[in-house]
Amino acid sequence: MRGVRDLDVAGRRVLVRSDLNVPLDAGHVADDTRIRAAVPTIELLLDERARVVVCSHLGRPKGEPKPELSLRPVADRLSELLGREIAFGDEQGELRVLENLRFDAREEANDPGFAAELATNGDLFVQDAFGAVHRAHASTVGIAQQLPSAAGLLLEAELDAFANLLDSPARPFVVVIGGVKVADKIGVIDRLTQLADSILIGGAMAFTFLVADGLAVGASRHEDESGQAIARKAMGDARERGCRLLLPSDVVVADRFAADAETRVVPVGDIPEGWMGLDIGPATAEAYASRLASAETIFWNGPMGVFELKPFAQGTLAVARAVAGSNAASVVGGGDSVAAVNVAGVAGDITHVSTGGGAALELIEGKPLPGVVALQGSPA
Repeated sequence: MRGVRDLDVAGRRVLVRSDLNVPLDAGHVADDTRIRAAVPTIELLLDERARVVVCSHLGRPKGEPKPELSLRPVADRLSELLGREIAFGDEQGELRVLENLRFDAREEANDPGFAAELATNGDLFVQDAFGAVHRAHASTVGIAQQLPSAAGLLLEAELDAFANLLDSPARPFVVVIGGVKVADKIGVIDRLTQLADSILIGGAMAFTFLVADGLAVGASRHEDESGQAIARKAMGDARERGCRLLLPSDVVVADRFAADAETRVVPVGDIPEGWMGLDIGPATAEAYASRLASAETIFWNGPMGVFELKPFAQGTLAVARAVAGSNAASVVGGGDSVAAVNVAGVAGDITHVSTGGGAALELIEGKPLPGVVALQGSPA
């Protein structure tokens, strides 16, 4: 697979698929992490005297234009970061950002005609949207089948980081997995019990594991018998494979799902009837931090609690600080986990902060990424 440095771009038009899918607040960029991550590839191409056209999706407009999902505010922020004027939409310039690709339903359908239309914007194509390469869309697969293509700097860095994680991790290799549903991450957990020395479980999925292990969890969110069966299998597989799978020993519970709810810290076996667990407790956070301190490789995906509500963010923030404070090679992926290291102010202490949650999990699971496969077979 070619990299962007392998292309002769001087004087040529280069179409770049970036991942500019960022949160907006009242028409302004609320978090520019992904925009910043797109900058190095764009700067490299401009420095090599290419004319650059950037394309991306934003949100889920369902195939029709929606003003609140226009990429114009994103283009404005990119202009600030680059210190350059940027043309937008049909405007012309040395650097241009196209409107939201998903305003056209043909994007997600990987329509060859739409891919051909997009390809008219470049002589070469650079794929740099790691967060989108697990989708077979016109801008991730179709264009690469029509233009000589290469991986951008961000995509190369992401693939290298996960190759190191999966192929030759220094040990102990400790994984932190959170989020809502075990069923959503069954393939990932199965793969990681084969690779990791320890897996630390948090978030709502922890309660499915606890119920599967025979504990009552009050009104805590958990899955039905099918999800519990997956959890029991994961625990059994971990034991057989010599992987320590750790569950919370205490939790922060609340009488209702609200920022101003009454809260308590209780052992996992003593959750009051009608109360719900919304974060790992301090003893669990300390135990997880201790395990992370001895790690040589760390992968973290998913929050430990309801991170968006302040009373239930402490477990996630404690894990963020523990990952950053370790001497391990660390990879953090997934929107809430990335948000946590940013809120904790420790993103600079993480070895690699991934821009793609879904793509990262599919890569770990061993699934082919259509956007990467397309690059490997693109025209010379």
